[in-house]
Amino acid sequence: MRKVLRTGKLILLALLIVCAALPLMRAEAALRRGSTGDEVAAVQKRLRQWGYYSGAVDGIFGYATERAVRWFQEKNGLTVDGIVGEKTAAAMGLRLSSAVSASTKPASGDVYLLAQCIYSESRGEPYKGQVAVGAVVLNRVKSSSFPNSISGVIYQKGAFSAVDDGQINLTPNDSALKAARDAMNGWDPTGGCLYYYNPAKTTNRWIRSRPIVLRIGKHVFCK
Repeated sequence: MRKVLRTGKLILLALLIVCAALPLMRAEAALRRGSTGDEVAAVQKRLRQWGYYSGAVDGIFGYATERAVRWFQEKNGLTVDGIVGEKTAAAMGLRLSSAVSASTKPASGDVYLLAQCIYSESRGEPYKGQVAVGAVVLNRVKSSSFPNSISGVIYQKGAFSAVDDGQINLTPNDSALKAARDAMNGWDPTGGCLYYYNPAKTTNRWIRSRPIVLRIGKHVFCK
């Protein structure tokens, strides 16, 4: 009988512990750096209307958006963490949907690395040109003449000057992240090109001998 009572007490204790933990287990809906989607675009739109944000309303929660959120939080007496949780969203007049957690995943390793390459190689170029640089990397991945992974292509010896001079380690901006996603979703402005270069900077005779397919900004793209 005592054994039964003891077992019952243990079960009751376990249930009490689980019930007490349930509020802690409920993850608060939140948007943070790396989040994407309409919820992020709505935040950017509000912040831009109020003068906290001057970037593109592109639905990508990057460094500029995080900085604007921190500024908004500071000015409105909120916890300054750069995260749009329920309280910050309410202060903006927004309500986060329960599905927001599905859009708060940061850029995957490949997307982020591709964005780093795009940013370090083509920041300042037209957006189409940034996507084109990403497309060249992906075209090389598909080609049997190059390594079959994004990291393999980018870090192939002598392939990209940004790797040689260390600029590959710079933090990509919102535009580069969006360009990386567009390239990975199939947009190829180059039509299958495997090479690009800046004629004003490149002295390599071999690359200059390649037939030029198109020009975007300061880069020419070739096969």
